[in-house]
Formats: sequence, C-alpha cells, structure tokens
Amino acid sequence: MHEGRVERRASSRYLVKLTNRNNEEALVDDEHLVRDRKVFTKQMLRSFIKNTVTRESWSGAPWLVKPQIAEHFHIDTEVPKHLQYGNKAGKKANVSAEKEEDEAMFGFFASQSRPINSRNKGQKAKSAHELAKAKEEQYLAYRRALNGNPSFRVDKKGVNKDVIPPPDPHENSFNDLSIVIKQKSPSPLPPPIKYPIEDLDLPPTSDRPPRPALKFLSEDEAREEGSGIKMSSIGALLETWNTLNVYCEVFQLDSFTFDDFVEAIQFSSDDMDCELLVEIHCAVLKTLVNAESDQDGAVQISLPALPEEESEAEEEESEPEPEPEPEPPRRTTRSSFAKAQAELAEMEQQKPPETEAAEVKKHCAADMFLEYDWIDRLRKRDFKNGGWEMILVGLLNRLSLKPRLKEACEEILVHMAPLDADPTQETARIQYSTLDVNLRIQILQIICMLTVETRAVKNYMEECSNQMTEFRKEKIELQRARKVVLEEIRLLHEERKQLEPEQRDTPTQQDEEMLDAQIDATDDTESAATDSDEPAGPSLRGGVDRTMERKRKQEAEKERKEQATKQPKGSKQYQRVLKKMEDEKSKVASIESEIAVLDNDLREADCPRTRVLGKDRFWNRYYWFERNGMPYEGLPDSSTASANYANGRLWVQGPDEMEREGFIDVPEQVSQEYKQRFGTTVAKRKQAEEGSSGVSSAQEWGYYDTPEDLDKLMEWLDTRGVRELKLHKELKLQRNHIAKYMENRTAYLAEKNAPAEESSDQPAMRMSTRTKGQATDQKRGCLKWRNLTALKEIGHLHVESARPTKRAKKAAATESAKETRMTNRQGRPLGRQGTR
Repeated sequence: MHEGRVERRASSRYLVKLTNRNNEEALVDDEHLVRDRKVFTKQMLRSFIKNTVTRESWSGAPWLVKPQIAEHFHIDTEVPKHLQYGNKAGKKANVSAEKEEDEAMFGFFASQSRPINSRNKGQKAKSAHELAKAKEEQYLAYRRALNGNPSFRVDKKGVNKDVIPPPDPHENSFNDLSIVIKQKSPSPLPPPIKYPIEDLDLPPTSDRPPRPALKFLSEDEAREEGSGIKMSSIGALLETWNTLNVYCEVFQLDSFTFDDFVEAIQFSSDDMDCELLVEIHCAVLKTLVNAESDQDGAVQISLPALPEEESEAEEEESEPEPEPEPEPPRRTTRSSFAKAQAELAEMEQQKPPETEAAEVKKHCAADMFLEYDWIDRLRKRDFKNGGWEMILVGLLNRLSLKPRLKEACEEILVHMAPLDADPTQETARIQYSTLDVNLRIQILQIICMLTVETRAVKNYMEECSNQMTEFRKEKIELQRARKVVLEEIRLLHEERKQLEPEQRDTPTQQDEEMLDAQIDATDDTESAATDSDEPAGPSLRGGVDRTMERKRKQEAEKERKEQATKQPKGSKQYQRVLKKMEDEKSKVASIESEIAVLDNDLREADCPRTRVLGKDRFWNRYYWFERNGMPYEGLPDSSTASANYANGRLWVQGPDEMEREGFIDVPEQVSQEYKQRFGTTVAKRKQAEEGSSGVSSAQEWGYYDTPEDLDKLMEWLDTRGVRELKLHKELKLQRNHIAKYMENRTAYLAEKNAPAEESSDQPAMRMSTRTKGQATDQKRGCLKWRNLTALKEIGHLHVESARPTKRAKKAAATESAKETRMTNRQGRPLGRQGTR
C-alpha cells in the first residue's frame, strides 16, 4: 500500500496433496481454494464440551472428563491437590484473613499519611476536640495492631519519617493497655449438596404430610372360618391374576377383573359351578399337554421321573460288581467280640430308617390312576364331573417328586386325596370344593408357572417381541415425518411474519364487520328455513321488510368486497399461508395421535415381565399391574368389559430380605451412627413415618384405591432422594390413568352392591334346572363372567369335550355376528394391540 492506495492485493499459496493421486502435489492460490464453514462451528465445539466434560458448581472448579469417556480413552480424572475444593477454599480464606490483618495494621499509617482537608466536598469542618478524639482512636487501633503482631514495631527515633506520633501525655495513658486480638482463619465451607442423594440420608421433616394409610386385602376378604386369604398368599394371588390376563390370548380366556378373580377363588357350591374358576383351570391345564390329535398328545413341560423309571434305569446302567473275597478267619477273643458287637449296634443306629419312611403313606393319590392315567385323561380333555380336579391330583402327585415342591404338593394332596376316602373322581371333586382358599391359590400359582415352559407361551412372547420391533420402526418413521412437518410450519411462520399486513382497522370497524357477519349468517339461516317451508300467504308488511333486508344485505356485501379490493396485494398470499399452516398443524396432530396409539401398542405388547413403578425411601416397591402387558380396561370384547377396569389399585410390596437387612435392620454400630446424625434409627423412622399400616417384608402387600390417597402419596414423596425422585416421576406420568381406573372400579363395585330394584318389575323367566347349571347371583361379579373367547375361537368351553354342543355353536355364531375380527396389514388377525 502506497499513500493509501492498494498497489498489490494480498494473496496466499498452499501446497496441496491430493489423496486419490499418489505422489502428486499442486501449488494453488487462495482463489482456487474454499473452506466449508459447516465442518467445524462454535455450536459443534459447545456440543463437544457439553458431551465430554463436566464440572462442579463451586467457583473455580476444574473441568473433568466424563467417566465413560475417561474410561474409554484411559484418561486420568484424579484432580490435582492444588485444584481441589478444599485447597481453593483455604487459599481464599487465607487471602481474606491477610487482607483484614493488613487493613488493621496499616490503617493508622494510611490515615496519618493523608493530609487532613477540612474543606472536603460534602463534609463539615471538624473542631479541634473532634480531631484530638480521632487521633486517640487511631492510636488505639495502632496499639491493638502491635499487640496482634508484636514483631512489628515503629522506631521511636523517627526511622519512619512519614509517621507523626501523637502527643506524649496520651502515650503514657495507653501504655497499660494489653488488648490481644486473635484472628482465626475461617474453615472452608463444605461443598453444596447436589441432589438427588440417597433417600435415607435426607433428615426427617415434620412439615411434610404423612404417608396415607395402606389397605390390606387379607383383612377385607376374610369372611367365614377357612375362607380368609392370608397375607403370605397375596403375592401369589396377584402373580396368578397378572399371568392369566397378560397371556389370556394364549389360554383363550376372556379377561376378568381382579375383584371377580378373588370372588371366584373363594367360590364353593354343590348346586352350581363358577365358570370363571372352572375355565381358568381347564385352560391352563390344556396348555401343559397337547390333545390327542396334536402331535399325539405331546407333553409340553418337563416332569420328574417316576421312582420305578429311575430304578429301571439304574439297573440297566449298573454293572455286576465282583463279590468281595471273604476275609480269612482270625482268632476271636472275648474283648474283641464285645467290641465288634458295639460297632455293629452303632452302625444300626446311624443307618437312616429308609424302609420305615417309605412305608409311611400320607395320601392315596397314586391309587387314583391305576387304570386311567391323568396324562391320558388330559389328552382326551376329560374335564367334566370332577375330571379336572382328578388331573390336578395326578399332576401334583408327579410334581411332589421335586424337592422344591414336595412340601407344598404333599399338603394339598393330603386334603384332596385323603386315606380315609375312596380314590375316585368324585372324591377329588368334593375335596376340592372344601379346599382352603390359600391352597387353591397355591395350586394355580404352580400350574401357571409351568406354562412358562410351554411352546405356546414362548411363541406368544416371541410374536410380541416382533410386534414391538415393527411398532418401534413405525414410530421412528412417524417421528421423522413429524419433524419434517414441524420444520415446514417453522418456515411458514417466518413467511407469515413477512406477509402479515398492518392492523389498520379500528375496533369499531371490526365490531361492525363481526356484527354484519353474524347478521348475514342469521339471514342465511332464516332464508333457508323460509325456503324449506311452504308459503303462508301474502303479507304486505313482511314483504317490505324482506325487501329492505335484502337490499341492506346486498349493500353490506358490496362494501365488504370493496374493502377486500383495497387490501394490499399480499393479503391473499397471507391468507394462503395461514391456511397452509392450519393444514400442517392438523397433520402434526394426526401424526401425534398415531404415535400415541403406537405407544399404547408397545405398552400392551411388553409382556415378558411386570415392571415396577419404583421404590420409596424404605425400599417398598410400587406396582400398577395395568402399566404393561394388558389393556387398561381388559379386552374390549370381554364379557365383563362393562366394568371398565382391570385391577384398579396401586399395590405396595415391602422390602425383600436383603434390602431389609442391609438398609433397615442394620447392625447396632451403624444404627447408632445414624441415630447421632438424625436423632433416630432407620427402623424407628420407618415405623414413625409409615404408622401401623406399613409393610415390613416382601410377603406383605398393601394397596391404595382412591385418587385422594394417590395424591397424598405423591405429596409425601421427597424428590431430593434418588429412589423417590424416579417413583414420583413415574406416578406423575401415570397419575391420570391410575386415578381414572380407580374411579371406574369404585363405580362398578357401588353398582354391583346396590340393591336390584328393576328385577321386581320384570317377570321372572323360567329355566331348566335338571342339570348342574351356572350361577345367576347378581351380587357376585365372578358369576356373570362368560368365556366368550373360547366360544368364538374353538366353538365350546374348555371344560367341554372337543365336539361343541348346539348351545355353544349358537353362542359362537351370535358373537361372531356381533363383531367381525379385524386383520392387520399382513392379513393376520389382530389381538389386543389391534384396537386402532
């Protein structure tokens, strides 16, 4: 550049080597090079820092690489000592202490070195007395500084020329002062607590509302002697109900409510059968062994080998052992003979009485199947008149050979096949009708656990897994489409802002236009009504009014068109943009509704395990069984679908043994340390906060069944704790669903328990009672249940033989006429997930 003129433009050259050409280089200038500015931006740098490093909240904290990245790249994340919080806080405290000490020591000199100006702006001139008093205070501070740091002295001979000592009389008066100032460096503050933390590390608070009291099923359902459900059976009862409803399509059962299931498991009558109880047992038993026409009645589960089979196998495998050679005779003395007799008696005492134990017989289950085996009976589907009870006896007798199930099966068989009764089918039927409800629950739990081994359940789980994969793919596609539409809406919004016309209309003009529009709409309605009616004769007044109204209407339309022509040219385009935005928003709403349906399908297809909502501070688990694996209200075509709920309760399970021993019933030393911190032990805190309605082990269950208790529970949870934060989030997410079906359950039970007034007005219908029929008690919901699924799919109930009766055929035809089974895109029939 010369005298402000550019003589030669700045340029740069780069030696470039092309990767796809070996040993070739090129020297190019800046005109032939370009840089893609999107490759590395500030946003990318911010994202990189955010995703790879973190730091604590105190000032001056160092940046630390995140653990997973540090572990992957072998980066040392140990903070150096000079960067730790304690070191930084100590340095800061020392600096502040030194600063205060300097101000205390040298305040006297700083004040003496500044000349006193009595004419400072905004200050009044001080009198001689005030100046003398100020000098005395300064000298007092000086003496205190000397006492605080004796190594610092001021030379009396005037080494420090800038210091003007006070008068001698005052010096003598202050020599006797012995004031010692001790300055302690403040201890560094502890780092702030980063929530959430361990729940039990939070101190108990009295301002938080108490946890609502739990309700217990074992207390509610105890009726007469022998029919009450024990607390130890509640877990098995819930597990069985959940299994039967999640896999109801495998068992070909209608879904049923938990309250109906509790009634059915306690039902016992000589006059009638409970279809729900009978169909559950028959449907589950049918999955264990195939029918005769299906793979020759293959057994789908692994059964323990019979003792005879084991002995035969041992005889085949064992080889004849060589006989031991007789020992040579030796000389026998009286003492050696007595010693041998004592050893022989001791060996006889130590030998287990196997023969005596084998002879003890507790039941006659084995005698029931001397001619007709229970597996053959199950293959032929011989369930009627005590047949399924007989099959239960045979199955439990076989399972009693397993050491884990021996005690439970023996207890059931002692009642169902007693020694003092004949080993017949009628005995099994009668004995089951008097069986304790807790043993009934145990039977259902055992046979439901066996179904997990069957091919039918495994295939269903695999099919649900494949369905979930397809649902996830569809959901991803919909989310991508929604993203595209939202981007289009954003662009249209920007365009709308540019095309938006100025608001020139006054409020009065807008009100008049709105009024005209309303009048036009009213006139159109009246004219339409008038045109549709027949003429009612001439009327002079009415004709004039209509003519005037028509003229006024034409003038208003003419003015509206003139106003439209006066609007800027961009207004039509603006209206077009608005219309397009509304269309795009409707697309987003449609896509979001489809995503919601897919989310519900994913929830219902998630059947492998029951998911827990979360845990509270005392390790209690919270379950809402409708959360996954089943529809919220059961199958929509179920016979009891009008109940509009499935379980309708929020269940609470106590901590398991390991959690209770590790966190609640802790050793004495740990308990005392906790008591020193919070004034109480964990066990006492649990008892105080839960009250008498708490649960102490995994065998104890309680529940909440009202939305009010649910809200109180959410208020009781402390979101500063790790476990209760997760539980609160999950409850908040599911709160509306849980509360809705709690209310549905309350309404259904109230309607069921209400006295039937309409029945007296209607004439009673005659029905045949020659056979043992179904119950018609309106107060028992379990007796209203019908297995319509079996009637539609196989043409008869599970308890009946393979050949359907005329009644079953008619019922199946009626139900199929009511509802046509829909198919999915692949042409397969839809299950519970096909409600969309």
